[in-house]
Amino acid sequence: MANEITLPSTMRAFIVEEFGDVEKSLKINTVSTPAPAPGFAIIKVKAFGINHAEMHMRRGEWAEYMPIIGIECVGVVVSSVADGASPALAPGTPVVTLMGGLGRTLNGSYAEYTAARLANVVPVSAAVVAALGWTRLAALPETYATAWTCIARNLDLRKGERLLVRGASSALGRAAVVLAARMGAVVTGTARKAEPEAGLAALGAQEVLLERGAALTEALVAEGRKFDKILELVGNSTVLGSLHLVRRDGRVCLAGWLGGLESVEFNPLAQKMPSGVHLSFFGSFAFGEPEFPLTDVPLGEIAEMAASGKINADPKREFNFTEEGVRAAHRLMEAGQAGGKMVVVVESS
Repeated sequence: MANEITLPSTMRAFIVEEFGDVEKSLKINTVSTPAPAPGFAIIKVKAFGINHAEMHMRRGEWAEYMPIIGIECVGVVVSSVADGASPALAPGTPVVTLMGGLGRTLNGSYAEYTAARLANVVPVSAAVVAALGWTRLAALPETYATAWTCIARNLDLRKGERLLVRGASSALGRAAVVLAARMGAVVTGTARKAEPEAGLAALGAQEVLLERGAALTEALVAEGRKFDKILELVGNSTVLGSLHLVRRDGRVCLAGWLGGLESVEFNPLAQKMPSGVHLSFFGSFAFGEPEFPLTDVPLGEIAEMAASGKINADPKREFNFTEEGVRAAHRLMEAGQAGGKMVVVVESS
């Protein structure tokens, strides 16, 4: 059964017509509004977060992308059609959505309207929206769903354990610090600059180290430092070193590529990979797959914690839904100067 209201025939959206720099790849066009289909909700986008995946998509560096990029948003359901797996949502329902092919195999969220799989759409209460506002709510979905899954599932973090977050000053890193501290872990974070130290301490980090890649790894090994768990967000350039920084039976989860996508040689025998440690990977594009249902993530609880002030999930920067605004956000991301989550406001009311 379909729940529908009238949709405009066209909308504004960012279309990646050619790969390259922000001027070439980020242009607003008028395109057809998505049509309702079984298993999907049409969402009027209120705001969306900016993510590194979208930077790689517009450069042509990602395995999958659609002309309209964007892997998450918050907004209001204007139409939905149930299927055998998911019931329809009432028009006017406030929601958050992420992944489920969004921006990869389905046109994404850099638009006034988007079509998202119902299985990847999470309703939120009107009270949470009133308390947070759309801009603050938009800082949560992708970042906190990924951080929670890495920490609670891949790393199985426990109270009192020593966690190292490499790349802690990033949006994902900051979310991981917040959640890990609330779980009672002893959190050490790394940052490329000294300035984020006070900010990370306020989020719950008990120690902040300057991220120096292999030099930091070597220094910690020389000191005999070991962690129970490591969330590796710098990526390929440091992940092999991180394996030497966990105890026997310790875990390393690779979930970010702040240092770039360059490949790394992995030869466990020749490189003397330490015995008895565990390496896993998590990519948020898995959300919506049978083994990674979004219902597994307590996004509603996280939003309520943010609304009540129990966690500070405020975005670092806010931009308008204009070519100038979105391009400025991507420039900061490319330069490594975001300093946290960036959000684009499509409609603030």
